[in-house]
Amino acid sequence: MSLHIIVDGYNVIRQSPVMEPLDRQDLQLGREVLVDKLAAYKRLKGHKITVVFDGAGDSPLFENRDREKGILIKFSRQGETADAVIKRMAAQEQQAALVVSSDREVADFSASQGAATIASVEFEDKMEMAAYFNLKGISSESGTDDGWEFTTKKKGPSKRL
Repeated sequence: MSLHIIVDGYNVIRQSPVMEPLDRQDLQLGREVLVDKLAAYKRLKGHKITVVFDGAGDSPLFENRDREKGILIKFSRQGETADAVIKRMAAQEQQAALVVSSDREVADFSASQGAATIASVEFEDKMEMAAYFNLKGISSESGTDDGWEFTTKKKGPSKRL
């Protein structure tokens, strides 16, 4: 079963010490940076990722596309919040979903539907780590993470006096 990561877009941006100042400067810039970070995370992990923003058709960059760099982008419809869209998706996906939001109401509802949840700040740390690995050219499948190999073979002399 594949994991579907559902991201509360503005919640992640506004909880981030890096993305929040960019968002205040230009709303579109904040969204672009988030999508770039999510794309780097997707390259490393391979999970299906959907980012949900408030506001129907608010973005000229994503206007005619629902996908950017492999990330599915959704805007809530007129009169609907991103939280409602995320709750609906979490109810649909249930155990296959990981909901990224620091909004307590969204996280509690998602957890009650069987979805896993993670706070925005914690997920940003994971995205930063993925960006670092991506920059260094390390993939999660390379098998060269720490050089430790599990074995039950005992060390030392085979027989003691």
